[in-house]
Amino acid sequence: MSTGYWAKWVLALIFFPLIANGKEILPPSNVKAFDTPNDAGGAITINWELSPDDSIISGYEIWRSESPDTGYTMIGYMGQGIVRHKDDKNVEDGIKYYYKVRARTRAYEYSPFAFAFSTAVSSYQWYNTSKTNVLVALFTFTSLLILFVLRAKTRGKQLFLRKIAGLDALDEAIGRATEMGKPLLYVPGIGYIEEVGTIAAMNILNRVARKVAEYGTPLIVPNRDPIVLMVARQVVKEGYTAAGRPDVYDDSNVFFVTTSQFGYAAAVDGIMLRQKPATNLFMGCFYAESLLLAETGNATGAIQIAGTDKVHQLPFFVTACDYTLLGEELYAASAYLSREPTLLGAIKAQDYSKIILLIFIIVGVVLSILGISFIAKLFNV
Repeated sequence: MSTGYWAKWVLALIFFPLIANGKEILPPSNVKAFDTPNDAGGAITINWELSPDDSIISGYEIWRSESPDTGYTMIGYMGQGIVRHKDDKNVEDGIKYYYKVRARTRAYEYSPFAFAFSTAVSSYQWYNTSKTNVLVALFTFTSLLILFVLRAKTRGKQLFLRKIAGLDALDEAIGRATEMGKPLLYVPGIGYIEEVGTIAAMNILNRVARKVAEYGTPLIVPNRDPIVLMVARQVVKEGYTAAGRPDVYDDSNVFFVTTSQFGYAAAVDGIMLRQKPATNLFMGCFYAESLLLAETGNATGAIQIAGTDKVHQLPFFVTACDYTLLGEELYAASAYLSREPTLLGAIKAQDYSKIILLIFIIVGVVLSILGISFIAKLFNV
């Protein structure tokens, strides 16, 4: 059979639905335009009901104008079976916009236009109702925080925190270095000052600085980042001052090494091998250099306490160190060591918030299995 024969059949299959209908394509219906809810303005949403001929069309054209009669331009195209379009192209708040929608086939046959029932004006909303769950969670956490801080301050109630072996051994590790007449090496990691792990390391450093000042133990703090160096110097200086020994503080013991990751690791390893510190503390953000540092310190026979929030480095510290602070234990260290009511209240509020969230998760899973989606809708899942 000739090529022309098959071409006729292909065209017949494409246009047969239109011929079979014997009428023009029907437009979509019930077109509505309204200000997009819960946004910062600059957007209008258009909804419509599918054309009765949706099965034979390719999609819908969306047209917009600032006049109800003229000046319409096409601002969007949605595929077959879709009933919504968000117009955020050059939409200005406070201006009335008019919309119309029509169906289109693959052969560029068009239905009549269906006009929106009303004009739409874009505006911003002060409150995003879809974030109500966040507001409730914030209010709950704040209430718990105030409650526990007041309990710790006004009632003098000692809030319970579970034992953290690495922090309990901190005084023992500092005392060991004092007895042996050797320095204590504090490595604050290779993170930047804006990282939570580095901030937690600075809080612990302040506590360590107070203790070594009381005992007269030399403290060595090598740094990789210049900003962290300046913070570390100030923290150590404040620790010595709080212990009543500002005259013992020596700026040269808190120094900059290099910004190179493995150059820094090599320098710290050299300090361990040359000065043989009795105690090594690794606190902060660590990456591939963690095992190099921990193994070298282990080889020198030093007691080692590590803490990091980098999950992938924890196995190396657990293997080569005497004690390891796991994840959030590093964040809780300042509250655990100082027993300051505000910090303790924050820790307890976080713990109870996690318990409440866990209960919601368990209840939500059970209800979802039973076909009840209330919890899922509450959390916008």
